[in-house]
Amino acid sequence: MNNIITAKFGGTSLASASQIRKAAEIIKANPSRKYLVASAPGKRFSDDIKITDLLYTCYAQCKTGDDKNFSATLEKISDRYAEIIKELEIDFDLEAETKTLEKNLLASKTPDYAASRGEYINSKIIAKFLAWDFVDAAEIIFFKDNGTLNESKTFKTAGEKLKNLSHAVVPGFYGSLPDGSIKTFSRGGSDVTGSIVARSVEADLYENWTDVSGMLSADPRIVKDPEVINYITYTELRELSYMGASVLHEDAVFPVRKAGIPINIRNTNRPEDKGTLISASRPADAPHKAVTGIAGRKGFSSIRVEKSMMNSETGFGAKLLYIFSRNGIPFEHCPTGIDTISVFVSSSLFDEKREIILREIKNELAPDFITIEKNLAAVAVVGEGMVSANGMAARVFSALAKAGINIRMIDQGSDELNIIVGINESDYENSIRALYNEMILK
Repeated sequence: MNNIITAKFGGTSLASASQIRKAAEIIKANPSRKYLVASAPGKRFSDDIKITDLLYTCYAQCKTGDDKNFSATLEKISDRYAEIIKELEIDFDLEAETKTLEKNLLASKTPDYAASRGEYINSKIIAKFLAWDFVDAAEIIFFKDNGTLNESKTFKTAGEKLKNLSHAVVPGFYGSLPDGSIKTFSRGGSDVTGSIVARSVEADLYENWTDVSGMLSADPRIVKDPEVINYITYTELRELSYMGASVLHEDAVFPVRKAGIPINIRNTNRPEDKGTLISASRPADAPHKAVTGIAGRKGFSSIRVEKSMMNSETGFGAKLLYIFSRNGIPFEHCPTGIDTISVFVSSSLFDEKREIILREIKNELAPDFITIEKNLAAVAVVGEGMVSANGMAARVFSALAKAGINIRMIDQGSDELNIIVGINESDYENSIRALYNEMILK
């Protein structure tokens, strides 16, 4: 039996006719690539506008009765596709698609419908160019009334539909609700569609083609030419994605992870690069590295609560966290001492409920002191190899000390997969560079 590969191409990979031709060459280079998931055309240059953003604008203009600008934006969208169709030299009825889009927007279709048409039309164009079947995502990907994915119905329907086709193009980013209306994933959701299709057809590999040659071990805006991560586990990816370091929508991992299908992040403009392979475990022949990557996020606050004999008061920590929970604020980290406990939270969320939370802490827990620190950042050093490597924490702390960076919080998972430090936002970039030089380059 031949292997089956599901290949998803992002917006930059399909932004123009020349990019679509590149994608087609990649598809044809391997007969195992049988299912293609397509995004809407992205930016062709830095000041360009993505088709999806134009569609959102078009919807807003329609709703406000701005007929003149509505027509102008719709024409921009149509012109963009017309250019692609002309350069691909295919026979495609764009006028009919544009009229349908205009009619439905004027009939008060939802913003999800409007946004989804970027993927819908682009996928029909690509299917025509490849001479492949087109399968509307609304017919195979289903959401429940509460907006969550109906996994059992989706996997069953998509599997039955797609397995009967030798090759197919599926639009990314959307599906349908029980009433038949269009529902989109969050931005970047074509990654999720690709994962769903891969799971449904029981693919051997899910390729995610984008504009970079895989995941990087640090933010390239901070570290010059960081190393590409050749191999990463689903668990490591989850940790780094949580800290904002990912070229993949975080929800795209779950469908393929459950089925044991690896993901390969590849570069459409450099198809010879092997990219990053994401799998349940690192291949036996992969080079051993203690640290896989370094990532971080700004915008945190620390609420430090101090009370004498706190350790003897049953449920103190649970009561404190419940105050944040009932106010809709998830905690990120919660380091503790004998008489102190700190709650690390998003500053933007905390600031909205600050006075309420402080009042409730005082009334319900009667602390001796409450100290608030703002403008904090969290940096994570992630790697499954750290569990078997001696002195990793010492290396992290030493690197930051040498860089003159004061650590405000320390947190390490019980599985020793990561070490997270809290620092001042002003030290964020320097801490990333210091940790990269010590933990990745050495």
